[in-house]
Amino acid sequence: MNETEAIVNDNDQLKAGTRARRAMRLLQPFEPERVNRALADCHHLSARMMARESTPAAKEQVALALQTGRETLANLVSGRRDPQSLDDTEVQGLEAVVLAVGRPALLIRGGHFDAAPEPWSVLEQYRSRIEALFQSVGRIELSGHPSLDWVGTGFLVAPGVLATNRHVIQEFSQPDGQGRWSIEAGISVRVDFAEELGSTTPREYPVHAILGVHTSLDVALLEVGGRPAPALQLDGGNVPLDRGQRGYVIGFPALDSRRNDATTMQRIFADIYNVKRLQPGLLTDWSSSVNAYLHDCSTLGGNSGSCLVDLASGVVVGIHFGGRFGEANWALSTRDLAGAPLLQRLGASFV
Repeated sequence: MNETEAIVNDNDQLKAGTRARRAMRLLQPFEPERVNRALADCHHLSARMMARESTPAAKEQVALALQTGRETLANLVSGRRDPQSLDDTEVQGLEAVVLAVGRPALLIRGGHFDAAPEPWSVLEQYRSRIEALFQSVGRIELSGHPSLDWVGTGFLVAPGVLATNRHVIQEFSQPDGQGRWSIEAGISVRVDFAEELGSTTPREYPVHAILGVHTSLDVALLEVGGRPAPALQLDGGNVPLDRGQRGYVIGFPALDSRRNDATTMQRIFADIYNVKRLQPGLLTDWSSSVNAYLHDCSTLGGNSGSCLVDLASGVVVGIHFGGRFGEANWALSTRDLAGAPLLQRLGASFV
């Protein structure tokens, strides 16, 4: 082995160790017995994940990866192996376990989310509260745009007022010299609060205008015609938050192969995109560099503008605006909006 080969192998081993440690961090907050209970039924997990694969070879690969991941996790927990010593096959198996039980992206059908695997069965305790929010989250759609049919997610924060990201509305609007934003000529905007898997009846409402765009935060407010659904409650500083706290995002993840690993996306989303999903995860930290919460829900590009909701309280604590594959996702804090005069005048409810 020459010196160049040794460096390459060392770097590959470092990458494998980093991936293994990240996988363990994603599983660590859950009670070990819940993870073990999920992994004990490898046949069930294999069947669920293999249903997403199109060829016998791919199905066999998933089954083998889950079995390898189960054995690798047991070795790491017992101390028989160190993350730095794992080979790529073991790391891939560990990541398959994370995809299967760690951060699912649950489909929503007829206003109800699919049953979650362990260790996310805790969602069942909050099902009615979670499902009550679905009617207030919609997909922002366009007519007359040269290339886009829809651009992101939004949710109601006041009567007839939809919150989303500034970078979402930049696809169909622009500011004038005084900083007032307007929808571009020839484009009409609407929000559809249905767009669930299998839904055939839209719940569309017109977007009449852009009410305001924050000067520093990635957030914009849109005026929606009618009163489509109740506004969601926002955290103004009274919801206790800490690292490792459970939450979820509601939104419309879109195929985004430019920034995400295609195999990972396929296994999580099963080639079903652009429909409403419930995406649970953890609040992992606060980043001063991007002035945002870090979370690890399984989000994609279409989730821009999604609400990040605290599981225990059911209150919106953040607005998802981006992320970096394999590292973290970002959501601006609703606490930074609590003092905004426009939101107060529009009737937003902060707790």
